[in-house]
Amino acid sequence: QLVESGGGLVQPGGSLTLSCAASGFTLSSDPMSWHRQAPGKERDLIAIINSSGENTRYADSVKGRFTIYRDNPKNRVYLQMNSLKPEDTAVYYCKSPSMWGQGTQVTVSS
Repeated sequence: QLVESGGGLVQPGGSLTLSCAASGFTLSSDPMSWHRQAPGKERDLIAIINSSGENTRYADSVKGRFTIYRDNPKNRVYLQMNSLKPEDTAVYYCKSPSMWGQGTQVTVSS
């Protein structure tokens, strides 16, 4: 399974780092991605990283503010989020090719 953590309430302009821990399988050979779903909206892909961590891509909405990275020995993937905006408020999910995590809520509000 995949388990996300690190969500919470943060003020605009603040930062959070989300963590996605894999258990029961090794994610080192898998591309991994982060997605988010705001209330009443579709779930969108926001960041993806290849198995080695050398290649990443981002949605335009988060490019330059978010960084996806991974620690394969620890079987984890992370999403560093800086300069957060109210429109970043959503449930954030990590995903492997075969499964989704349960999601973690991020709320950006003053």
